Amino acid sequence: MTTSRINPAAMGGEPGAYSNGILVEAPAATLYVAGQIGIDAKGVASADFVEQTQQAWKNVETILADAGMKLSNIVKTTIYLTDAKDYPDFVKVRTGVLAGHKPASTLVYVSALVKPEWKVEIDVVAVR
Repeated sequence: MTTSRINPAAMGGEPGAYSNGILVEAPAATLYVAGQIGIDAKGVASADFVEQTQQAWKNVETILADAGMKLSNIVKTTIYLTDAKDYPDFVKVRTGVLAGHKPASTLVYVSALVKPEWKVEIDVVAVR
């Protein structure tokens, strides 16, 4: 399997932390990861946004590993934040977790997630 980042010069070239598109060529296994929130194995979410975000990424990484994949296999992310003021902290965590990997990405602000204490949800598509 090969992947290529698609960032047309006519659109300004490569965005900072993501790619406009990811082209996957060759037969590949595709994993669709349901939205992961910042809860641990006991179902507990920290009140701290950064800790919730780190836990959500850990949950994604655990699911990827169970499918024989890594964070570098992610080709698409969708992020839901409940408060726009948390965006800078989200970017810091994401940058550290993805370590230069730039999948296609969508980020939206929502009024709430299923439980009021949940502040972030991350779903991904990964291929290998």
